[in-house]
Amino acid sequence: MRIRYKKWARPELEASKFYIDNPEEWKGKWKEFFKNPNNPIHLELGCGKGQFISNLASSNLDINYIAIDLVDAMLGLAKRNVEQVYQEKNIEPDNVALTRFDIERISMILDKTDNIRRIYINFCNPWPKGKHRKKRLTHTRQLEKYKQFLAENGEVYFKTDDDDLFNSSLIYFEESGFKIVSKTYDLHKEPIFENNIETEHEKMFSEQGIKIKALIAKCCFGDSSV
Repeated sequence: MRIRYKKWARPELEASKFYIDNPEEWKGKWKEFFKNPNNPIHLELGCGKGQFISNLASSNLDINYIAIDLVDAMLGLAKRNVEQVYQEKNIEPDNVALTRFDIERISMILDKTDNIRRIYINFCNPWPKGKHRKKRLTHTRQLEKYKQFLAENGEVYFKTDDDDLFNSSLIYFEESGFKIVSKTYDLHKEPIFENNIETEHEKMFSEQGIKIKALIAKCCFGDSSV
């Protein structure tokens, strides 16, 4: 999603207590960032404006969340959304961390010690051209990187509107040794997620009559390297 530059985003992020500007320094010790370090950690890749993570994290205070994006303007909006939702619920955002990083290089900021229990990938760029498909967040190349920090039996929750991306992703997960434990070609008719939180894109596509595809894949292996 393209978004205009927002000059206030960088200063607000730098002043935020739940934004991290140097995620490489937290590799292997993310649990230390949170006030409840014994809580499991879940990860959202490509958090956008933060509608999803703000509602998810504020509804599950017994889980710590890391949300990643690459664009300051997006993260600035995500930061404001988190603050608004938590304020409405009269709670502190102690279980959420926002950070700016290139997801293609994610193995630089996470490892097995971080023991990530779940990854959320919502409506990522489908990269339809053949030469760009390796950029897909569900491509085999990326899944191999996630295996480096996912916990044993860790999960990936994936949603998309794109048929080709979804069908290709089914192959990518199997090629990478993940077990697909649940899938649907119409999430709103056949829910596979408990308490599904609708994202901005999900609402938009659904209103256009586009069915939402979704899957849950499980990591059923030990350590792996790319």
